[in-house]
Amino acid sequence: VAKDLGLQLPSRSDRGFQIVSEGRTQYFALHGKTGHLVTAERIDREQLCRLVEKCVLRCELIVEGEM
Repeated sequence: VAKDLGLQLPSRSDRGFQIVSEGRTQYFALHGKTGHLVTAERIDREQLCRLVEKCVLRCELIVEGEM
């Protein structure tokens, strides 16, 4: 994510990052040292999308400060 946004990793510590998922469970997080998007919780497709062929989890990344 940091690479896609063109952010240098040392400057990430100055910014606030927040990943917001639909619902109450936060399935994604940012790895602190690499800036990679990682799973924060176990994702059970059968529980989330029982009768849906295409299962999509949406999330938003909020970056505080100037870009």
